[in-house]
Amino acid sequence: MTEQLNEQELLQYIANETNADEKLIKLVLKHEQAFIGSAKEDENGEVDIDGDELVDYVLSRPDVKSNELVVESILDAEMDYLMDKGLAGYVD
Repeated sequence: MTEQLNEQELLQYIANETNADEKLIKLVLKHEQAFIGSAKEDENGEVDIDGDELVDYVLSRPDVKSNELVVESILDAEMDYLMDKGLAGYVD
């Protein structure tokens, strides 16, 4: 993977796709990282993240004042960006 994650570009991409506030985007991504960081790796060193569990986790944080649709759209836009850059993918 030769692409490096450009955080400002990522934030701008998500904001353009979702019309969400940049503060909310940063907050959702921060909680997403905490959730992923606590996930268990499999024998291949990969982490399987359930999207519904992730959204529920983010929405359960007391500082997140949003709804399921907005949080899902932020996370979906982030995944689209990461896949476009070759930094992430889905496992069937």
